[in-house]
Amino acid sequence: MLKVWGRRSAFNVQKVMWLIGELGLPHEHTEAGGAAGGLDDPAFRAMNPHGKVPVIDHDGTIVWESHAILRYLAAVFGDAALWPDDPAVRSEADRWMDWSQTSLQPAFLTGIFWGYFRTPEAQRDWPSIREKQKLTSQCLMRLEESLDGRDFLGGSQLGLADIPAGTNLYRLFDMDLEWPAVPRVEAWYERLKERPAYREHVMIPFQDLKGRTSF
Repeated sequence: MLKVWGRRSAFNVQKVMWLIGELGLPHEHTEAGGAAGGLDDPAFRAMNPHGKVPVIDHDGTIVWESHAILRYLAAVFGDAALWPDDPAVRSEADRWMDWSQTSLQPAFLTGIFWGYFRTPEAQRDWPSIREKQKLTSQCLMRLEESLDGRDFLGGSQLGLADIPAGTNLYRLFDMDLEWPAVPRVEAWYERLKERPAYREHVMIPFQDLKGRTSF
């Protein structure tokens, strides 16, 4: 049995749960982090000494860090679309996953979602927010260019490349901020919203987090 620890509304947990949903994997989920706590429990720290979610246990194999988990699940359970045999082909998904983690996520999730949405209005650092908004817009334009002639980042089928970047879109397009015109990204988002696993695991309401810096 696959076991998963993490708060369902946590961004990095949503990436993992989305893939689990796409793969149709039976699993046991334990809420951890946020109001659920448990990250400092000795049993949890024995699995992940960093005290962060998500964490999975697959028949005794413990994996932490969301992208490491995505790669593990794709390698064990995925088909060629998720885990191609050709390392050169597989590297395209790796590149997008790393880019999402080092460029898009810091700009949007850390800069906008935390700096703007989860920070009380009186405490917002507007110069920083505007800078992160500019960087996020640049990321959206990179995605727009890369989706030319493609339904998904990896081609005609959903792949690992889509998951880290695509998880941002539900929050991004549901905020009252202006973004550049990105019709291909919006069409990609509409395709993602048609997927049951995306609707179940990513499209989780988050308005209760507005202006809240803690749980």
